[in-house]
Amino acid sequence: MLTMMTSGTSTTADRKPAPIDPRGPRTNQAVLAVALLVGFLLDWWYVVPIFGVVLFLGAAFGPAYGPVLRLYALLLKPRLGPPSELEDPRPPRFAATVGVVFLGAATVAFVAGASTVGWVLALIVAALAALAAVTGICVGCELYLWFARRRGVAMVA
Repeated sequence: MLTMMTSGTSTTADRKPAPIDPRGPRTNQAVLAVALLVGFLLDWWYVVPIFGVVLFLGAAFGPAYGPVLRLYALLLKPRLGPPSELEDPRPPRFAATVGVVFLGAATVAFVAGASTVGWVLALIVAALAALAAVTGICVGCELYLWFARRRGVAMVA
């Protein structure tokens, strides 16, 4: 688990939020990847804005409002043992926000009639979500950590 420490004045953004079970975001990423891939294979472009909203709800309002995250908490988590470690929720929320931006742009492309651009953007999200779900490598999370370090936030294990 990574914690973040800063020197100097503490702000609301510097306070460490409650850690989360990393299996929730990985479940969300797996469902997202499969849904976008199925949408692509069946040419159901409307899956893209639907999952854009799903990601937005979890990123903007927290796990209690993300439909897949909520289902994980209600149906899967009680059947699993406790997580081996908890993680800071900020990197996965940032990654979800990046996904929302890409899926939003994909939706605009579909509405504008540029379905190839829409699917390219959506499949980038699907590929990165699948990578995170299968391997635990979250590119958006790593971007968050890179930006945090650039702002002078030290990472402590």
